[in-house]
Amino acid sequence: MGNAYEIYALRYATMSPRTPQMNYLQPDPHETTAQDLDYFVWLIRGNGRDILVDTGFNAEEAQARGRKLTLNPVDALARFGVATDDIKDVIVTHLHYDHAGNLDRFPGARFHLQDREMSYATGRCMCMGALRHPFSVEHVTLMVRHVFSERVTFHNGDGEVAPGVTLHRVGGHSDGLQVVRVETARGPVVLASDASHYYGNMHRRNPFPIVYNVGDVFDGWDIAHRLAGHPDRVIPGHDPVVTEIYPRAGDKMDAWSLHLAPSRSFAK
Repeated sequence: MGNAYEIYALRYATMSPRTPQMNYLQPDPHETTAQDLDYFVWLIRGNGRDILVDTGFNAEEAQARGRKLTLNPVDALARFGVATDDIKDVIVTHLHYDHAGNLDRFPGARFHLQDREMSYATGRCMCMGALRHPFSVEHVTLMVRHVFSERVTFHNGDGEVAPGVTLHRVGGHSDGLQVVRVETARGPVVLASDASHYYGNMHRRNPFPIVYNVGDVFDGWDIAHRLAGHPDRVIPGHDPVVTEIYPRAGDKMDAWSLHLAPSRSFAK
């Protein structure tokens, strides 16, 4: 495969404990406990380039939101041997606080964003507290500054960052949410980000409660599975199961190799 990449999930924060009501729009009344929430950024490596997917949040945001920050994603990249100055392309799946912080830490990067996400995050929906809550005005404002500095590439639906790395708007969780399809040696892998926080959201057909358009969430799962071609190649955005079924990328960092096969399958 000519454009095969490696993909690494870098965990930088966690949130626990959680209840089923926090993870599913229609929780099972028989369930009393729920999975923790892990926070990741994703590094795509290959063909002489490093591409970052999402930028996480920093200590100030963690304190404001009551999250447990293990280390800043920028430091996680450094442990992985990647200098932020060398990152030339950053894909922002959407502008929620845990995916679009640290935007000032990548001085040489171009940011890839959906048209509809910028419109959503700066439009009338931000007058509504429930929809505004997952956004940080500081992060959104900084992205606007990057727009004015001509450092943002906007995509309308489908787009390409590099040969073998493509973007696809699915919406749902946020109006401009995009998933990332990456060619790997095991076939195309789709980084679903918050199109599905957990494997359970898409496999049980039960959305995560933070949602803009429920119908688009259901369509987004179908799009992600079609792009991947196999359920084992769709990676949820926050599921700690990812850390259980994929090989660790090293003993000294919380990173897992998504371009390698998982230890168990979700195929029926």
